Amino acid sequence: MRRNIVHSGADALIYEIRQIVAVAKKLELLGLRITYENIGDPILKGESVPDWMKEIVSGLVMKDKSWAYTATQGHEPTRKFLAQKVNERGGAQITADDLFFFNGLGDAVAKIFGFMRKEARVLGPSPAYSTISSAEAAHSGYEHLTYNLLPEHNWMPDLEEIENKVRYNDSIAGILLINPDNPTGAVYDKTLMKKIVSICEKYDLMLICDETYAHVNYSDHGPLHLSEVIGDKVPGMALRSISKEFPWPGGRCGWLEVFNKDKDPVFSRYIKSLLDAKMLEVCSTTLPQMAIPEVYSHPDFIPHLKRRNEKFKKRAHAATEYFAGLKGVKVVEPKGAFYLTVAFDEDVLNSSMKLNVENKKADEFIQPLLASAANDRRFVYYLLASTGICVVPLSAFCTLKDGFRVTLLEEDETKFDWIYKTLRDKIGEYIASA
Repeated sequence: MRRNIVHSGADALIYEIRQIVAVAKKLELLGLRITYENIGDPILKGESVPDWMKEIVSGLVMKDKSWAYTATQGHEPTRKFLAQKVNERGGAQITADDLFFFNGLGDAVAKIFGFMRKEARVLGPSPAYSTISSAEAAHSGYEHLTYNLLPEHNWMPDLEEIENKVRYNDSIAGILLINPDNPTGAVYDKTLMKKIVSICEKYDLMLICDETYAHVNYSDHGPLHLSEVIGDKVPGMALRSISKEFPWPGGRCGWLEVFNKDKDPVFSRYIKSLLDAKMLEVCSTTLPQMAIPEVYSHPDFIPHLKRRNEKFKKRAHAATEYFAGLKGVKVVEPKGAFYLTVAFDEDVLNSSMKLNVENKKADEFIQPLLASAANDRRFVYYLLASTGICVVPLSAFCTLKDGFRVTLLEEDETKFDWIYKTLRDKIGEYIASA
């Protein structure tokens, strides 16, 4: 073409969580049975949606209005309901006008960064959830700016590092948190959250908190929302979703809760631009929005969340125990979300390591992929070809640390145990092969 139409940030649009599937699918064609541990889809892994929840949705489908457009900003009764839920926490107070619905949080993230000034940067965690890190990098045209989550400190951030980065880089307009965190399963307490709010106030920054897993939280202190700590000065946004807590990942329904919108004219104008962008799309999908008040108000919803959290807490502990005493790795027991991150110790992996792959066609297929692969990606490819277990390399989460992420979603207890025993054994075998 006579003009280059490729966006300057196109090379940053990488989503390894899905891309590893392309490799797995080709290995399936070569005779391997694949165990997909790459993506957080509870339904795909066998979790059943409660009958009462299905009855709510099926009842709404029978109503003609669930087939119609809804308000651009989101279904008004649902926004009023959710605003009331926020206000009942006793922190920052909002109205229905402070909520914006999107077709999933992937859509919301694309809008957040797509309509942000190119020169404005958002400092996010490393390891980072790929959708967010890729979107921020693509919007700016540079590598995602990050602060480190430290496995030696239970994947908590170094607040001094965060403050130094915002102090000496005035392109940073905001700080991003993921709480509970994906991929590490770390959960931040109120003390840490308030300190980050204080940094934002001191340096005139906005604060964004991804609360996708807010109610998949089995820590001692339980769920903590941004609204409870942000106060009345710092502008901010909480990213919420039904994907993981109903769970209804295929519903593609997420929303923003905006705080202190009118305390800063620049932030207020920015939020208006997000709404203006939504106007061009008419609205987000009506049905799941309509379901939220009925599901949240159902007498079985809180017990449903409690049962799920008890289940994931038990699995998180059991999975972590498999790696106890295993040399060469650091594994921190998750306290929220439904993933476990295995981090290899520094300089443990090298390009001479390998696993025996019995399927020779599979071995031949992965060899070209290994040539330029990062050390943890080499392990992931060997693991996939030798066992069929599909995990995501930690290097795909915008970090220099080697490791991988695996889910806690397998419903079959026997298979769950097999997955984690196999991971432990293959890590030992791989390191010993050097």
